[in-house]
Amino acid sequence: MADMIQIEEYLEQGGVLSAPDNAPARYRGELMRLMSSFVDSELAASAGFANAINHAPGIKERIAASRITLEKADHAERVLKVMETFGTDIQRYQRQHDWAARVARDAEVGAARQAGDMRLSVFHYPIAGWTDAVVMNVLQGLATGVQMRELTAVSYGPLADVFREIAPRETRHAELGFEGLERIVVTPEGKAEAEVALSYWRPRVAAGFGAANSSRFATLKKFGLRHSPNEELLGRWEAELADRLNTIGL
Repeated sequence: MADMIQIEEYLEQGGVLSAPDNAPARYRGELMRLMSSFVDSELAASAGFANAINHAPGIKERIAASRITLEKADHAERVLKVMETFGTDIQRYQRQHDWAARVARDAEVGAARQAGDMRLSVFHYPIAGWTDAVVMNVLQGLATGVQMRELTAVSYGPLADVFREIAPRETRHAELGFEGLERIVVTPEGKAEAEVALSYWRPRVAAGFGAANSSRFATLKKFGLRHSPNEELLGRWEAELADRLNTIGL
């Protein structure tokens, strides 16, 4: 018990762990949950954008969607390799769910996890066409950017290193989406479609930040796995999104 208290104090003061053997059971459980959520979300996102490639209106757009599809799968694999050091069977893990499965477009999923599938709830919804895919990518890409600032500072060193490698590419995914959105809104028809998609995806992406005043935040902060509460992250995303959309008249 004394060792556990010492480790918690070490982590709360900014300490970093470097190997599975150093991780106490409670810390390990929260760390694995964090990694599973990221991996499942990246695999589901990759599967979703794979379906969007054939909706692309031109070669440039097809390349962008293909790049996002490939790199999100790669990001999932990188984090899975960290999970493997904790005993995860990565071949079995990546086959445990149908990552392309989606609910009905008007379903109410909320923020709850579905039958052990740890993907963010937004990745349970289907993409309906190219404009819808671009808008979803912009909103979720900006949300991922906000969340990556937390993830790159996690207290498990090997995972933080992976997230620091991943972060610039996740930022580029959002930029690719924004470039596509700029091309869409130059026509009145495109702008109207974008506004419909924004209304659909905005609350679903926002739900991914979790509930305000989360009871789990204190534990995660104590372990150095979180630093800012959900409501603060949501506020950063809303402010950044408003600024970006305002530049293109949305």
